[in-house]
Amino acid sequence: MSNAPRSPLDWGDTPDPSAIGKPRREFDAWKVLRVVVCTFGLLSLAYWGYIAWPFPMPGILFMIGAPVFAMLVWYFFRSPRSPIETDIVGKTIVEVALVIAAGGCWVSIGHPVVGLVFVVVAAVSGIVTFRQETR
Repeated sequence: MSNAPRSPLDWGDTPDPSAIGKPRREFDAWKVLRVVVCTFGLLSLAYWGYIAWPFPMPGILFMIGAPVFAMLVWYFFRSPRSPIETDIVGKTIVEVALVIAAGGCWVSIGHPVVGLVFVVVAAVSGIVTFRQETR
């Protein structure tokens, strides 16, 4: 019987009634870094489309098309809710290709240090995520 009278010394063992049934989310810094890396990668592709191509017509297509293509590839082959079942090797190949593409964007517009730092941070984030997924 959960509502039986208890002494004040026993109240520490009783959970908060409003928290029952609600999972407590823990803060995970690696997930935050992962979101930042993915966002920066998509913005890198959009910035590359803006800088590398003439603005009126092909620039707008690449500025919008490159990040959308990357999002679709990530969703179909790498996402946890992917509709296409992919093994860990396929997921790794897709992720490495997307990271290299975003890093290559920075190299092609003349900022190789930014591209190298992005690739290193994305690699560390990817390795940690891979280790968490395969536990």
